[in-house]
Amino acid sequence: MGDFEFPRRTDGEFLAARFESHRPHLRAVAYRMLGSSAEADDAVQEAWFRLSRTDSGRVENLGGWLTTVVGRVCLDMLRSRASRAEEPLEAVTPAPSPGPDPEQDALLADSVGVALLVVLETLTPAERLAFVLHDLFAVPFEEIASIVGRTPTAARQLASRARRRVQGAPTPDADLVRQRVVADAFLAAVREGDFDALVKVLDPDVVARSEGTVTVGAAAVASGATSFARYAALARHALVNGATAIALIVDDRPERTLTFTFVGDRIAGIDIVTAPEKVALLDVVLVDG
Repeated sequence: MGDFEFPRRTDGEFLAARFESHRPHLRAVAYRMLGSSAEADDAVQEAWFRLSRTDSGRVENLGGWLTTVVGRVCLDMLRSRASRAEEPLEAVTPAPSPGPDPEQDALLADSVGVALLVVLETLTPAERLAFVLHDLFAVPFEEIASIVGRTPTAARQLASRARRRVQGAPTPDADLVRQRVVADAFLAAVREGDFDALVKVLDPDVVARSEGTVTVGAAAVASGATSFARYAALARHALVNGATAIALIVDDRPERTLTFTFVGDRIAGIDIVTAPEKVALLDVVLVDG
């Protein structure tokens, strides 16, 4: 009987295994950059595509190279968001991360959390990248500079500005009773088509998020929200994955959800989900009253 030989890995398999060892870190970077689990996965997948088209033998520090690539991909995605920031809320085809996702839940529970993600949405793309990569992942400013196309000194200034805004931002209010009052005011303003009342209940830097589209600022979000009035008769107060929300109920089932993030007595973030397959994955609990 001849000697048995274990099958050898191909170069492609070895590269894939090395990439997978970096995936958790890359996804953590992308999630903090983008605030969306689905978009973070897209960014990481794009990094794999770029690696597979590269002569990896010439890459000395694969982890650093991949982090840089993910940073560039995320920066492009954030800039693309900004270019669409004035699109009305109505035009959104929503979906923050739907349903249970253990990895995302762990990310939200750690030192970053929802509060920081809300604040990060108010930063410019370059500020957000500089802050996330340097302050959260200790990437040197020399490497950050190559991503944003600026000098290391300018990259340091970007991170410094972002840090001041993050440190000075208030923590979102966790009082569900108070949040319900604010959500009531939002829904009443929507039903009446009262633009001024909507602006009053929204934080000046409110962010309405969806898959691929972000609307920023009280006026822009209020303009989109007034078009939601025709659905208001179907609206019910709810908790979506434990957060204060509004659900549109059709045939005794949620058809659309708006989940809120709060800063003090104002709404600082709105995540909208309309796709049936996404809504079906959400934990929607209707609240009486």
